[in-house]
Amino acid sequence: MPEKTTMRAHRLRTREAKWTIETVPIPVPGPDQVLIKVAFCGICHSDLSFNSGAFEVANDQTSGSPLRRVPEVVTSGHEVTGTIAALGPGVTGWEIGDRVIAPTGQPDHTCEVCRTGVFEDCPNLEVLAVTKDGGWAEYVLSRAIAPIRIPDSLPLDQAAIIPDALSTPYGAVVNTGQVKVGEAVGVWGIGGVGTHLVQVARLVGANPIIAFDISEETRQRALDRGADFAFDSRDPDLEQKVMEATGGHMFDVTFDAVGIKPTFTQALAFTRNRGRMIAVGETMDEVSIGTTLHFGVSRKQVRGHLGCPNEDVEALVKLVAAGRLDVSQSISNVVSLENLADGIDQLHHHTDNPIRILVNPNL
Repeated sequence: MPEKTTMRAHRLRTREAKWTIETVPIPVPGPDQVLIKVAFCGICHSDLSFNSGAFEVANDQTSGSPLRRVPEVVTSGHEVTGTIAALGPGVTGWEIGDRVIAPTGQPDHTCEVCRTGVFEDCPNLEVLAVTKDGGWAEYVLSRAIAPIRIPDSLPLDQAAIIPDALSTPYGAVVNTGQVKVGEAVGVWGIGGVGTHLVQVARLVGANPIIAFDISEETRQRALDRGADFAFDSRDPDLEQKVMEATGGHMFDVTFDAVGIKPTFTQALAFTRNRGRMIAVGETMDEVSIGTTLHFGVSRKQVRGHLGCPNEDVEALVKLVAAGRLDVSQSISNVVSLENLADGIDQLHHHTDNPIRILVNPNL
């Protein structure tokens, strides 16, 4: 255990949507837990939504939703990298100082659902910053079975991009979207998730890849990361431009990385008949697939997406470490825990078009 007994941590009062930086006891790992000293933790738009109360965590009654188990006070931050600082009683397989990612979702690996191998549907799933304290703190607890090792060749700040900002796009493209080589792909919203959607789509061989964003600077970023075309989604000639770019085919797969009604609607409209539209961005907006007649005749599929299995996070660690996926340019800023509000404000107002802002609680 660390020599000191207290730490600084962000504390969100979920029912009031109010947060402060406080001094709290350093948690002590139990028999199936490890304590991780946080090196970096990302600031995600979902963190902003929880902190503002936009997800209405107190009233969510969706069956099986982790939001039903949100405590009244929780530490935010779910993209955690760091080093093992202490082991719970009887825990083996780890040594103090091991470099790790703490996965966002941590199944218990013992329930009936986990025994079928569908770990992400575990009814006892622990979710950092949702059902348990996250990584906007000096230390965080993790189930001992959960952490993923980071090779010495991979910087801890780049590794912090992987647990959500990279793994969510990877899961959307590979698992939910099932993008095949040569398929035409459209991506709406080139922020932290959309930027990596473009990169992963390029990695798996999508062609062409077209990015949509209202910011000219952000569209250029999409081109720099591997998009073949980048269009303003407000362009009155947009449909004609997409038709020309795809050879009249439109999109086999579209991804809405924003999650608001206009982007959802446009992405679905630009999906070809029998194509797949993947909803990745999450807000409280209500959306529509139109009439059942037109939806049925089109035979389009709309698929919701969330996260990525931990085994895919391990695969991404290897890909990034090997240089197959470059996230070195995805870190837009690093702030201290005490200056967390500055990072939140920068992301909220899109100041300098950030991809990912990290918190370093050791600054």
